[in-house]
Amino acid sequence: MNLARIPRRRYTEGRTPIEFLPNLTRELGGPRIHIKRDDLLGLTSGGNKTRKLEFLMADALAQGADTIVTTGAVQSNHCRLTLSAAVKEGLKCRLLIEERVEGSYKEEASGNNLLYHLLGAESITPVPGGTDLMAGMQDIAEQVRADGGTPYIVPGGGSNALGALGYVACAEEILSQAFESGLQIDHVVCSSGSGGTHSGLVAGLHGNQSGIPVTGISVRAAKEPQEAKILDLANQTSQLAGAELEVPSDHVTVRDEFVGPGYSLPTREMTDAIQLFARTEGILLDPVYTGKTAAGLIGMIQEGAFDKDNDVLFIHTGGSPAIYAYPQEVLG
Repeated sequence: MNLARIPRRRYTEGRTPIEFLPNLTRELGGPRIHIKRDDLLGLTSGGNKTRKLEFLMADALAQGADTIVTTGAVQSNHCRLTLSAAVKEGLKCRLLIEERVEGSYKEEASGNNLLYHLLGAESITPVPGGTDLMAGMQDIAEQVRADGGTPYIVPGGGSNALGALGYVACAEEILSQAFESGLQIDHVVCSSGSGGTHSGLVAGLHGNQSGIPVTGISVRAAKEPQEAKILDLANQTSQLAGAELEVPSDHVTVRDEFVGPGYSLPTREMTDAIQLFARTEGILLDPVYTGKTAAGLIGMIQEGAFDKDNDVLFIHTGGSPAIYAYPQEVLG
């Protein structure tokens, strides 16, 4: 793999830390839990989309775009960070917001929604759940052209092969940090949503022949279709990165038992996990992605998925601004 040949912007100075969580480890009785702090990535309040946007924004600039068009859910971290990257690059940004839970969009809402307005989104267009989002973004792109602009469409979550290269880069960063610190990682646990983070990690760890398994905790989709999506995107990403090894299907594992009643809808396990991380390690999780992923990690520990002396790496993909829009879900 050679990512140096692919144009990339840089929004983070240096690498995000890998931290050992002794209090959480002790509370859960092992394994040793470590956390990759991608909530500390650059752009407004950080998060995993920053890594993807480094490649996507470089492509947008190369194509002469002056307006970014993207989509996400009501409290989309991706929309926040895409808008932030556009601001950083001196570009305009138009957002298509999908109301995945009926009645959930509120123009005056806090959290990421407040930041859309503060960062100066050129337009925010809410649509019902189940809308054809690509068609909707293409309509907005046509409006940009009619206004004399040059649009660039960033897919939801930044999760195409180009965006997923951000997590191939993250996988290589993790391996370098583990080597330098003498940490032997036995397992990686991450969120599995639009798929770029999960796919990129799988592609990067496999392409570097690390032998480290990855489990993605689904925040929305059922296991089988999500695994098929992740495998397809991981192979597209591997090819783009120049890897010669195809990703085997048994390298993609998704757990869907922690979604609960649906995307962004609370579960008791999610609330407990958010409170546990906050009260043992002072780390903030969000109720849509990392809270459910942490619930999955805890559930796997409780079912005996890891040995007590394993070293497990939890990927913190950010999202803390969303907690201010979900106070009841966070506090229980």
